[in-house]
Amino acid sequence: MTEQDAFALLPETRREILRHLKRAGELRAEELAETIGMTASGMRQQLAGLVAEGYVTHRQARLGPGRPKHVYRLTAAGENLFPRRYGDLVGDLLETAQAEDPGFVDRLFDRRRERRLERARAVATAPDLGSRVAAITAILDEDGYLAGCDPLADGSGWLIVEQNCAIFDVAVRCGTACSSELTFLREALPDAEIRRVSHMVAGAPHCAYEVRPIER
Repeated sequence: MTEQDAFALLPETRREILRHLKRAGELRAEELAETIGMTASGMRQQLAGLVAEGYVTHRQARLGPGRPKHVYRLTAAGENLFPRRYGDLVGDLLETAQAEDPGFVDRLFDRRRERRLERARAVATAPDLGSRVAAITAILDEDGYLAGCDPLADGSGWLIVEQNCAIFDVAVRCGTACSSELTFLREALPDAEIRRVSHMVAGAPHCAYEVRPIER
């Protein structure tokens, strides 16, 4: 479930509280209650629920005479409930850079692939292909691809499945991203034949790669 899905499942009152905190940065319970049109005690109950869920935190602030007041703000988890269009921004920047310097995007993804290959060669050192496929899959998973691998039904190799594309917004606009991924796998497993059999950019629910040992 994505952060945006989690936001949609919250009661409307809590969503409204989160929106106001997002806009204002920090607010007291009394300020939120007045803005939304509910009692201060009711607001504190709502805020207590959001604190328990990990979306809101508070600090004590001395805002005048009397005891310090609780001031509420979003946690990192609360901030993540609001969509961030990083992929669109990166895509725009890459397109602009490519227009200014043809070949820039290719060089950028080549360097990314080289860094990942350094990691792969450091951990995928087992003599048997199956263990190295598992090590490469672990790298993909660490990189945010929600990757797993299983033996092929006919026993001729393995199937690597990426349930998430960590760079999907960029990949949609830049074919180099996907070709670089396939090249990475082939260079990391040079003794294997690797074929992409499912592609999220083409509308599939995941990306998948068949890995078979090259017959010598």
